[in-house]
Amino acid sequence: MNVLITGTASGIGKGCAEHFLKEGHRVFGFDRKKTAIADENYTHYCLDIREKSAYPELPGIQVLINNAGVQNDLDIDVNLKGTISITEHYGIQPDIRSIVMIGSASGHTGSEFPEYAASKGGVLAYTKNVAMRVAAYRATCNSLDFGGVMTELNRPVMEDETLWNEIMKLTPLKRWMTVEEAAEWIYFMAVTNRFCTGQNILIDGLEAGNCNFVWPEKE
Repeated sequence: MNVLITGTASGIGKGCAEHFLKEGHRVFGFDRKKTAIADENYTHYCLDIREKSAYPELPGIQVLINNAGVQNDLDIDVNLKGTISITEHYGIQPDIRSIVMIGSASGHTGSEFPEYAASKGGVLAYTKNVAMRVAAYRATCNSLDFGGVMTELNRPVMEDETLWNEIMKLTPLKRWMTVEEAAEWIYFMAVTNRFCTGQNILIDGLEAGNCNFVWPEKE
């Protein structure tokens, strides 16, 4: 299938592109940075997803993975508006088979920087909007809302022992997801899944569900 993945220079996007290539698909990648992926079935475009005039003409995209994102003062413009622009341009069309939005656990909990949490909350709502519209093509659209993932972006806390120990106290599984695990989830929802749609799927090692039930102990 023809697969478009945004944010493929590193992290989840790069791992996802490599996974789809391994499974024999043709992959197109968008990122502001160059990529280290070298495969005859991979085509890379250096572009900013906010710049609609830079979007290339591509063959009918069957799978769209909206992964590109930032964590700075451009959160709303890139994470939300950029995702909407890419989806409206490449995803809402008869060839589409599935769309996967990479949301965030913060879209459920709000526990992030304000603009980032707001941008991801918007992605969760937009997912349901898109699912309703692409259902006419018998296509699916879901968001995968990851908690901690072992990526370059998260090094500031991964490499700080004090912060890392604090995070692990909040995470019942006592670990974070690997990039490879994230890619497997994305592939499953994009290719294997054909019926689940319009869902915001929280995958965070139960961090968001870590609460204590307060009640008198039995004597």
